[in-house]
Amino acid sequence: MKHIRNFCIIAHIDHGKSTLADRLIQTCGGIAQRDLHEQMLDSMEIERERGITIKSNSITLDYQAPDGTDYLLNLIDTPGHVDFSHEVRRSLMACEGALIIVDASQGVEAQTVANLYLALEHDLTLLPVINKIDLPSADVERAQEAIDAELGLDPFEAIPISAKNNIGIEDVLAGIVEKLPAPEGDPDAPLKALVFDANFDKYRGVILQIRVMEGTLKPRDTIHFMHAGRDFKVDEVGYNQFKLNPKTQLSAGEVGYVVAGVKSVQDIEIGDTITLLDRQAEEPIPGYQKAKQVVFSSIYPMDTGDYVELTKALDKLAINDASLTFEKDSSAALGFGFRCGFLGLLHLDVIQERLRREFDIGLVISAPSVKYKLTLRDGKTIEVDNPSYWPDPTSIESASEPYIKAAILTPEEYVGPVMELCREHRSESQTMNYLSASRIEVTSVMPLGEVLFDFYGKLKMITRGYGSFDYEPIEYRKTDIVKVDILVNKEAVDTLAYLVHRDKARPRALHYCEQLAKEIPRHQFKIPIQGAIGGDIIARTTIAPFRKDVTEKLYGGDVTRKMKLLKKQKKGKAKMKQFGSVNIPQKAFISVLRADKD
Repeated sequence: MKHIRNFCIIAHIDHGKSTLADRLIQTCGGIAQRDLHEQMLDSMEIERERGITIKSNSITLDYQAPDGTDYLLNLIDTPGHVDFSHEVRRSLMACEGALIIVDASQGVEAQTVANLYLALEHDLTLLPVINKIDLPSADVERAQEAIDAELGLDPFEAIPISAKNNIGIEDVLAGIVEKLPAPEGDPDAPLKALVFDANFDKYRGVILQIRVMEGTLKPRDTIHFMHAGRDFKVDEVGYNQFKLNPKTQLSAGEVGYVVAGVKSVQDIEIGDTITLLDRQAEEPIPGYQKAKQVVFSSIYPMDTGDYVELTKALDKLAINDASLTFEKDSSAALGFGFRCGFLGLLHLDVIQERLRREFDIGLVISAPSVKYKLTLRDGKTIEVDNPSYWPDPTSIESASEPYIKAAILTPEEYVGPVMELCREHRSESQTMNYLSASRIEVTSVMPLGEVLFDFYGKLKMITRGYGSFDYEPIEYRKTDIVKVDILVNKEAVDTLAYLVHRDKARPRALHYCEQLAKEIPRHQFKIPIQGAIGGDIIARTTIAPFRKDVTEKLYGGDVTRKMKLLKKQKKGKAKMKQFGSVNIPQKAFISVLRADKD
């Protein structure tokens, strides 16, 4: 075990995490030179295109130190975005150490700090790495000061590298071997292994990614999932080395894969502890948490004939992504669809992008919302995330919404606009922490629902791209939430209804009405578009009708002839309005949300 190192790489988005992983794989000879490409551990096309890591991945590398000693390095790649911190947490549980990357030109960012705290929670040994030292704007000394002041790590241990240009990679490998601790554990104890990830193979079923803490696992053993309570027989174990490399056993301290005939990710729970059925461990590995969906949205196919295809597509995505939840939903305007739960807005964006690309399905997505807790007058407590299930306001005693603690890192000159932005989004408390002479951390407690739409985009705009944002859920607090209905020609459109704080109800209702007025084509009669809370109209726009000049054929005579024709036209339009229906095009539903995101 003293020649094994289990480590992960944590960093803010776009600080070179995947590039460093590529260089480590290349230097250790983990893959043939001809097969090498960028972002080796990012398997999805959308990951490569956006330059982000969405799904954790792991690889076992063989490394020979300068003194001739052979080491086994288990690298577990982790996502950098706040939405996937659940995956980061599981990956950290499987490691003893972590490389923490700081960009030499940007310094320490919000997600770097958040992941540092996560790593310290799990008692990981941290090795700082300063990346992108080849950039003209790189300032290594300032980065070292930030590592000392903001992360509390030894700045002189930080290894300066350029992953892109292959500078300092050998130093990183030497640092991993020398500074990061070897795993501990007893190979003869009862088996205790952490399932930190899983992926689906259509021929072999679910392939579990595990870290063995205690004991030994061999093929033909019967394993027991301690939280899920399921039993399976092991077919194969081995190392991940781009291809599955079978071994005779996995013992304490090792990271590898298990094939055990699991048919779906829904059958098990990621983060669970596996043990042997006939020799069980006394208790599971501590730190297990279920993924919590915080953002909910309804997804409908643009063409109602694609409903069956959408069902199959979501089933396939859920096989690989256990954190995606969905249930059947329906809308009078859009037909049948699904109400889905996501870990955050990026997770929602990634899922809808994959549905469009991989399955070629056009989608209409309702406004995202969070889960509210309601106390009714009869003493019952319910949770609601869908406006369709919002109860009668007279039956609600009180409502609570989820709050977050947001950490925003910004250059000093943008502190004023950032604090004003937080106040606009109902921030309840703000504190400032001077991390260095030019960088400030603004900590703000605010409702999660307020950051769903335009907060991140506005933050990037007012800080010219230099602001970074991270958050953690804290608690539910009482609030004044109302359901706003959008009425088109005095008929409520269920898909456009949304839940919002009373103070924000009118501005957003006005925005919805204006966007719909632009997209809905004119009819032969006047179309009112209204936003309403219960019976109170809080916003309105009107689409003017086409007007035919019925007096055009008159060439003279008494004015009563003209009035008679106009009265007849007015009567006809009133009748048309009574019986006519308004067709709302699909792009109208999309335009409302797109503008909201901007």
